[in-house]
Amino acid sequence: MIKKDYYEILGISRDASTDEIKKAYRKLALKYHPDKNKEKQAEEKFKEAAEAYDILSNPEKKKRYDKFGHSSSQGDSGGMNMEDIFTNFGDIFGDAFSFSGFSNYKKKNIKGSDLRIKVKLTLNEILKGIEKKMKVQRMKMAKGVELIFCKNCNGTGQITRVTNTILGIMHTTTTCSICGGLGKKSERLPKGVNNQGLKKKEELVSITIPPGVTEGIQLKISGKGNDAPFGNGIPGDLIVVIEEIPHEKLKREGKNLHYDLYISFPDAVLGAYEEVPTGDGKARLKIDAGTQSGKTLRLKGKGLPFLEGYGRGDLLIHIIVWTPKKLNEEQKKMFQQMKNEENFIPQKSEKSFFEKVREMFSS
Repeated sequence: MIKKDYYEILGISRDASTDEIKKAYRKLALKYHPDKNKEKQAEEKFKEAAEAYDILSNPEKKKRYDKFGHSSSQGDSGGMNMEDIFTNFGDIFGDAFSFSGFSNYKKKNIKGSDLRIKVKLTLNEILKGIEKKMKVQRMKMAKGVELIFCKNCNGTGQITRVTNTILGIMHTTTTCSICGGLGKKSERLPKGVNNQGLKKKEELVSITIPPGVTEGIQLKISGKGNDAPFGNGIPGDLIVVIEEIPHEKLKREGKNLHYDLYISFPDAVLGAYEEVPTGDGKARLKIDAGTQSGKTLRLKGKGLPFLEGYGRGDLLIHIIVWTPKKLNEEQKKMFQQMKNEENFIPQKSEKSFFEKVREMFSS
């Protein structure tokens, strides 16, 4: 399904100010808040507006979106749910939803802890993207846990104290120390269950990894972390940390790949065709006659894809002419004869080594 333009969703121009973006979002959020608007599509429109605001209110996200569109958010595997919205943007509503409906949302907004795992990828998997199925040990709400309402807070999770002061009556509210703000506590816990009613269980989780990820990047799988205490809330997230398995021949530098190609002296003099590895196979490369050691050849588009989804890097082949360490008498005689010939006398390269390096990284 084609996603709508974020500017169109909020009804603002592309050069709208931060205040204009915030006002536009608040207007839509108040209009489609599910506690107020009972229309069938209200909640989806509410989430849609929150997603647009999340991108456009963040300067870095907005910059990427303006350049790459919706593909700029690739890698965030989880969408926004109602709890995320109230956690991140609840202050925008102010006192507009002080009635019980909004209070219920806030009360439910208990989130389980996040889990973190590492996923090792080969260069080929990074190039193409992959879906991996991983076994994850999650804390899940156990069966047979008997809960009762906390009498200390009457199931509210909060303790309110009223104090008379010279300034008048003061109300102070604190989290209930007995139930930890849950409003419930356990009466009986089965064997192997912790004091939050959770038990460790193994689950097979499917993880979609987009092409072009880098070492250390983190992907979020919403709702695949640990359950909230006693299941009274939403699960945490699964944070997937990417690790790269070094390639035996190719070296990665951003979106570009590097390969050292050793050629013989005769091939450097006469020219040749060589087969070089790429991230997803091999490529046939022409070596021109008279190629100098240290020359860098570039194969366009043979590097890694950009995570944003636009284009690929290059494969840079660094030529190294192999000089034999041992020669037989016949070979020595041949090189002695050529030694003083004019075309065997070293000539200054057209460009220095540093000029070549600067040119390579500026192109």
